[in-house]
Parts: sequence; C-alpha cells; structure tokens
Amino acid sequence: MKRLLYVFALLFALGGMSQAIAAEITGYVKDNSNKQPIVGVQIMVKGKNLATTSDKNGYFKIQADKGDVLEFSYLGFETKTVKIAKKLNLEVFMDASSMQLDEVTVVGYGQVKAQKRVGAVVASHHPGMMVRGIPSPVQSESYQNIDENKFISPLKEALSTFAVDVDAASYSNVRRMINSGTLPPKDAVRVEEMINYFQYNLPAPTNGDPVKIFTELATSPWNKEHKLMRIALKAKNMPTEKLPPSNFVFLIDVSGSMFGHNRLPLVKSSLKLLVDQLRPEDKVAIVTYAGSAGLKLKSTAGDQKMTIKNAIDELEAGGSTAGGAGIKMAYNIARENFLKNGNNRIVLATDGDFNVGASSDEDMESLISRERESGVHLTVLGYGMGNLKDSKMEILANKGHGNYAYIDNIAEARKAMVTEFGGTMFTVAKDVKIQVEFNPAYVQAYRLVGYENRLLAAEDFNNDQKLGGDMGVGHAVTAIYEIVPVGVKSSAIGTVDPLKYQENGKSKAGALNGELATVKFRYKDPKSEVSKLQQVVVSDKAVGIDAASEDFRFATAVAEFGMLIRNSEFKQKASFPSLIARAKAAKGKDDEGYRAEFIRMAENSKSLMDTGR
Repeated sequence: MKRLLYVFALLFALGGMSQAIAAEITGYVKDNSNKQPIVGVQIMVKGKNLATTSDKNGYFKIQADKGDVLEFSYLGFETKTVKIAKKLNLEVFMDASSMQLDEVTVVGYGQVKAQKRVGAVVASHHPGMMVRGIPSPVQSESYQNIDENKFISPLKEALSTFAVDVDAASYSNVRRMINSGTLPPKDAVRVEEMINYFQYNLPAPTNGDPVKIFTELATSPWNKEHKLMRIALKAKNMPTEKLPPSNFVFLIDVSGSMFGHNRLPLVKSSLKLLVDQLRPEDKVAIVTYAGSAGLKLKSTAGDQKMTIKNAIDELEAGGSTAGGAGIKMAYNIARENFLKNGNNRIVLATDGDFNVGASSDEDMESLISRERESGVHLTVLGYGMGNLKDSKMEILANKGHGNYAYIDNIAEARKAMVTEFGGTMFTVAKDVKIQVEFNPAYVQAYRLVGYENRLLAAEDFNNDQKLGGDMGVGHAVTAIYEIVPVGVKSSAIGTVDPLKYQENGKSKAGALNGELATVKFRYKDPKSEVSKLQQVVVSDKAVGIDAASEDFRFATAVAEFGMLIRNSEFKQKASFPSLIARAKAAKGKDDEGYRAEFIRMAENSKSLMDTGR
C-alpha cells in the first residue's frame, strides 16, 4: 500500500513538473503607428531572470509559463505588458512615448531640468530607476570634428594617401538615431564607415597574399559629368578550424554609466555570443573597471563556457569610470598569457565615458600608442546612448591596431560576434595603406569620399613607422573617389585667380596613355614590421552607373545617403528618391536583410528631413 501511495505521489510530482516546464513564446514587435518591425526591443519575463531582444525583423522568442507576464520596453516607446494565455505566438504593437521635453531628466546621480534637446531618444538612469523616452542632449555625446575632403587638382597634389578603415560603428550609431526618430549630428556620419558596414561580393585572394585589390570606374549618379572610381580590397578567407588559437581579454566597463538594459545587459548578451564561438584551444580572461580595475576571471579555456558565462552574468554596474587603469590591466593580463603564434586581443566593451585617471582623448591616444607595441590587438565595442564618447573609442581602435563597432541591439551584436567573427577578431593584414596617383591628362580634380580621419601625408605611405588600418579574415574595404574629368566645367571644384609669380601653364606630365590613375597599397603581415607593396593601373574607361557592378551601385547609394544626412557641400544633385531606387535595384542577395534595412532607413530619413526633424 505504501509503495502504491509513493507511486501516486511521484506521478503527481512529475505532473506538476510538466506543468512548470516553460513553453517557447515567439512573435513580432511592431510600431503601432506604421506597423513596421522594431529592432532591439527588450522582452522580459516579469519576476524571472529571463530576457531577450527582438531582431531586425522584430522577431523574438523566449521561454515562459502560462500566466507569466511579458514586459516589452524600448527607448521612445511606452512599455507594454502581455499576459501569456493559450496563444504562444504573439503580435505586439508598441506606441510612441508621450513624454514631453520639458520633463526632468535623471542624469548620473542627480537631476537637471531638461532643456531643448537634439539627438537620439534614449533612457537616462539612476540606480533603481529608468526614465524612458527622453531625447539625449547632443552635447553629452562626443564626436571628432570632420572637415570634409575637398576637390584637389592633381597638378597641385598628384598623390592621395590614406589608411584603410574597416570600422562600421558610424552606420549602426546613425541607424540608432534614425530609428529613434531624429537625424544624427553631421560629425557622427563617417561616410566610409557607412559604406563599409556592408559585405561585398569580391573573390578572396588565392595566391597566398592576404589581400587582393579591385577597381571600377563609372559615371557619378549625383553629377553625370563626373566619374566615380571605386577601390576595393578583399582579405583572404579562413575556415574557423584553421584560425589560430586566441588569447582574449574581455575588458568590461561596469561603471554607473553602463546601468540600463541597452548597456551592461546588452554587453553580457553580446559577449556570451562570442563565448559560444570559442574552441578548447582558445582562452578568455575578464577584467572589469569602475572606480578601479580588477580581475574578474583569470585566463580560462574556451571549452569552459559555463564558467565564463557565469562570470559575465555576475557583473553589475555602479561607480565612476577608471578606463585607463582598466586598459593597463587588460594589456598586462594579455601579455601574461601571450600566444606567440596566436591571436592576442583585448575586447573592450564600454560607452567610452572615462572620468577617473587618464581620461581625455589625448590621454587615451598616448596610452594605446605605448601599449600597441606588445603585439596585442584591440577590438572596441561601443554601447549606450546619450553619453556615448564616440571620438574616444574611435581613437582607441585606430591607435590600437584594432577595430570599432557600435552595438545598439542584439542583432548588431550577432553580426559582429557571429556572422563576421573572423573579420572582427582575427587580423590577416595590418597597417594597410592606399596611395593613388592621378594622371592630370585625364583628371582635372579628385575628391576622396570620406576617410577624413584617416588621411596620411604622401611620405607616410613608404614609412613603416606610420600606422595604417587593419583587415580581418574575409573583410572587404571600399573607397570611392569622385573625379572631375579634364574639360568639364564644374562649379563643385571652384576657381582661383591666375598666379602672378609662377607659371600658369598646364603640366607636361600625364601623357594621354589611357591611364586614369595608378593605385598602390601597402600592408604588413600581422607579425611583421616590414610592409609589402602591390599596385594596379586604372584605365580611363568609365561605364554608365547602371552598367556598374551591383556592389558598386549599392555602395554609391550608401555614399549618397551619407552626404545627404550630413548635408555635404558636395552633395550636388544627390536625392533620396535616386539613391533609394538605385539601392533597391542593387539589393541583390540579401540573406541577412542588411541592405533591405538600409533602404527602410533611407526612406525614414527622407521623412525626417521632410518634416525638419
């Protein structure tokens, strides 16, 4: 009898357990005003330590029990709750926040009365408190000043030299602002990063070289009398199993400025995606910093994923920001665990708001310039909004043999940590530089579109002590020059009076030999300090823009978009309808949906500009 009662009790308990097993809830989150998907909505199960975010299509999935309440929150929208009943697939519509600009904003650990603001809609935080829907003042975000490249005569400067840049932070940061309903400040728009956010269909080198060069020439879509020259570099591919072992140090900002769901919680989710990519031969240490720096996890093998993830989950935000101390400790830990034939890299996750110790842009540049000689590379992941120090993070990446990505949602984290894992984390060529010599027989003037912060002096090209950019596994880089052909009268290039003390005659250089330009590029093996040189000649044979490659057409649409939203003085006849139509025609295979997302962003930007936002 006792045995029978025991069996019944066991069955009852198991039945109760089966009721407690969570179901998978899936669905889509959309903006109620236009029924468009919302990317990056945080979905939490109230009362439980379960959360996720919506992807680029607004899609989400999460484990929850019947009777649980899901909370949907996103900056600039009213928080919404949904109780789980029988329906396991949901369609959730969120309404824009009705918060007014004259309400009080919580800033740091005190309060200030809100003034007129321009910028992205963000959440400001106080410990235990979140205020949603308040636009951030632009002055609390810092961006390096950009003086746009101008048209230059090859008779005055025959050489154009710059460091390759594969950062893409500007694109996702601009997207964050536009998705929040406001246009970005012009210095937040780095056109080269907008262009290079996208992958382009270029064949990788197969002859043992780490990088291969490609060129194209077509008419300009925003000025039919001008030409556009595309220079593209493609880094070699490498299967994951053949990547060298990695010595990672996660350097995580846990200061008070990282409080909030779009900051430290998003950092945790991002880094756990990276942990999932690790192999047994890889290893990870975790350094944190707030008021001071500390070692959270000693260097741990990549197959100890639960140990690493548990250490990440334990992180909490609070305190001031001793970023310089954290960087120094991270480099020390990286050196202690250095892999001679491996990939040694610090992954810094921060909003860049350093305020203790070395903290200015100049301090950071000096610190990183000293540390980069260790052979340790630096990947900077930017988070947060409202107090984002973009200028500081760009300097860190550029001076630290690294790259910089802005992570505004889990979909962007997946792009950096999973889809483009090799390109983000494994360098195949460092100090990559490009130098172009234009033939004045064909070129009246030229202008490099973007790369203002990466320009080099002509003599820097051959100087191996001068830094270039780094390229990772499978990376593609595109640069675009706008060219005014000889004989074209163009108001875009301006005029100057004839010289009084020098000869005004035309240069005898530049024969009509069919060569528009010669493109050279230098690169170093990651473990070498001596560069190698390659070059290619570009012929003066332009095709119509409609006959250019799909990738070139799409890249010109992104460049045109960048010029419009920063109100470039060189935008000429650029227009949203033109670039949107060209982007749609050149969307091609778009498995991840990034190009479709760009088209929607361009359409939204047109609406914002039309309404004066």
